[in-house]
Formats: sequence, C-alpha cells, structure tokens
Amino acid sequence: MPPDQPLLHLADVRVHYGKVEALRGITLDLFEGQITALIGANGAGKTTTLKTISGLLHPTKGTITLAGKRIDLLPPHVIVSLGVCQAPEGRGIFPGMSVAENLAMGAYARRDKGALAGDYERVYGLFPVLADRRSQAAGTLSGGEQQMLAIGRALMARPKVLLLDEPSMGLAPLLVQQILSIIEEINVQGTTILLVEQNAQAALRRAHRGYVLETGQVVMEAPANELLGNEAVRKAYLGGDVAGA
Repeated sequence: MPPDQPLLHLADVRVHYGKVEALRGITLDLFEGQITALIGANGAGKTTTLKTISGLLHPTKGTITLAGKRIDLLPPHVIVSLGVCQAPEGRGIFPGMSVAENLAMGAYARRDKGALAGDYERVYGLFPVLADRRSQAAGTLSGGEQQMLAIGRALMARPKVLLLDEPSMGLAPLLVQQILSIIEEINVQGTTILLVEQNAQAALRRAHRGYVLETGQVVMEAPANELLGNEAVRKAYLGGDVAGA
C-alpha cells in the first residue's frame, strides 16, 4: 500500500438510528503507524463512528475501506479477523472469567494458535499487573486494571487498527497518564490507533492527527499540534486538562 494512502478510510459516511441521523457524512483517514484523535462533545457521534467502523452499525450511505478493501457491509467478526479491533467504552470485560481467559477471548478469531504465547507475553509486558493477576477473576480488578485488560484483550487479536473508546474515563489522573503512555508504546510497536478520549488535550498531545466532531459532522481536521494551538478548539474542548496528562 502506498505510504500516502490511508490504511483506514471513511468516505461520506452517514448513519441513522431510526429517523435520527447520527453521522452526517463524515470523511476520516487513518494512516499506518499513526495515532489519530477523535474529539468532540458528548453526543457528537464519536462512539457511533467507532461502532460503525467495527461493523456493529452499518452506514446508510458512504463507504469504509481497510487497505483498499471495503468493509462497511461485513459482520463484526469478519472485520476483527481483517485487523480492526475495539476496546469499547465501559471496558466490556467478562467479570466472571479470569484475566487470562479474557485475553484468550481476544484471540478467538485467530487461526495461528501456536503464536499466541508471544502475544500473551507482549500484553503482560505492557501491563505487568495483569501478569500478576492472570488467574484472578476480572470482575475483582480495579477500574484501571480492567481498562488495561480491555486494551490487552483487543491486542490479542493482533489488530492493524486499534479503536480505543474513552480509555481514561473514570480513572485517577496518575492512572490516566499511565494508560496514555502505554497507548503511545503500543503505537511505537507498530499499531495504528484511533483514539476517542474525553481528555482532548491529553489525546492531542499524543496523536499525530486530530478530527473534531460536532453533531455528527467533521468540523475540523489538522495535525494534532495545530489543533492544540487553535483558539476555537482550545475554548471548546481543551479547558479540562487532567493534571499533566
């Protein structure tokens, strides 16, 4: 794939909930090896965008392509097998299963079962606390540990594109810094990331590019450092920085 071609491309995507148009023709590009931040107020359409990329919702108009292959009409499990995986808002772990069993669920679609040992070690290397608690029921983990588990489970699918929905939500400032630093490390290791994050300033500091959503429309896109310096963006979204995050 040419380096100037996006790995993931949304073209004029519209999504409806019944008669309500939640996404109103958004176009968005993710380039290989980059972190792209998607920011906006509650209800702007950020989670809807991730669900549509994941195949949980289907566009009423527009297309989504991964490395040039159209994926917007495919079921979610096929999209995962092609390399797009999401750590959802609210974490969505299996509380009665162990940490190791939750991670195994992330690899359910993979056929190269012999390669899983290296992926467990990668996840445990990124999140040492999960290694210490691998036999512990996931529901007994702290909120931060559950978020780590949700990200680790997504990584077990070996995603080309990792979708992260509000990974810092409900976490203390120090944990926010830890989670976002690990997200940077995941990106350095080669995973392309689309980051939806309530802490817009922290997200843009770590992203290569950013998009601003308002009422289901992209109203601004630019390199992340330009958005950080944009006065309108600062007034609307950057007032609530989390303690040095």
